[in-house]
Amino acid sequence: MMFLLRLLARLPLPLLHGAGIVLGWLLYWSPGRYSTRVRNNLFASGICAPGRDCRRLLRRAVGESGKALIELLPVWLRPYDQVVKLVKGTSGWEHIDAARAAGQGIILIGPHVGCFEIINLYYASLHPFTAMYKPPPNATLGALMLAGRQRGQATLVPTDLSGVRAQLAALKRREAIGILPDQVATGGDGVWAPFFGRPAYTPTLVASLQRKTGAAAFFIAAERLRWGRGYHLHVFPLAEPLPQDKTAAAVRINQGVETVVRRFPAQYMWNYNRHKRPGGAPDPYESAAA
Repeated sequence: MMFLLRLLARLPLPLLHGAGIVLGWLLYWSPGRYSTRVRNNLFASGICAPGRDCRRLLRRAVGESGKALIELLPVWLRPYDQVVKLVKGTSGWEHIDAARAAGQGIILIGPHVGCFEIINLYYASLHPFTAMYKPPPNATLGALMLAGRQRGQATLVPTDLSGVRAQLAALKRREAIGILPDQVATGGDGVWAPFFGRPAYTPTLVASLQRKTGAAAFFIAAERLRWGRGYHLHVFPLAEPLPQDKTAAAVRINQGVETVVRRFPAQYMWNYNRHKRPGGAPDPYESAAA
């Protein structure tokens, strides 16, 4: 199986992305809640005008979701130097360089937009980088994921208290860490904050780490270029430090994610159940009433 996957990873990126479009539609029309969740999340976001505009965006989003899956093959399995070369340019990277020159740690806040998997690998080709890692139930997939992500100067740490301590230590060493801001927080570890007009249980880790270390925080997105030409990294600095209040900080984080998604709406992972209520979390509407 691994031999076959490595052969597929060598195929040209335009060909893989073409196959990804087909895969996206196969997933969309397969039985289950996938297609319903994509439509509900996209149409309820208000990001497109009802009717033709939303249908056009939906068609693009379905194809992009398939590309996101199939491009894991070249990103995880090609030689590292070849993967880094898939990044064809950057915008706003000078803000990261300026923060490093000022002796600050770096927090990269990467929503599920475009090829977010390549962000860590690109940064780790330049400087030390620490990110959290939760192994999937499938051991083979977990080994593949770990081998693909932990390359260059990248270090993966568990998604538990030891991982948080490792990220805190990295920031105190003036290194960089990566955070996925649009995952559903585990019960008790998040707060409810609006995300595209609906409550989303939002992690609070970024604000805590920034407050303890004075690190500079940046939103970052890896735009998937058309026709398989590679990727372009876009860096958006936070104008000011996040508020100390957890809910206010979560609101700011979600607003930042929304801004990135509105710029690349077809490349967001609309199939993710962002608005679910995890076990142990309070009722969002009771929290709002209180």
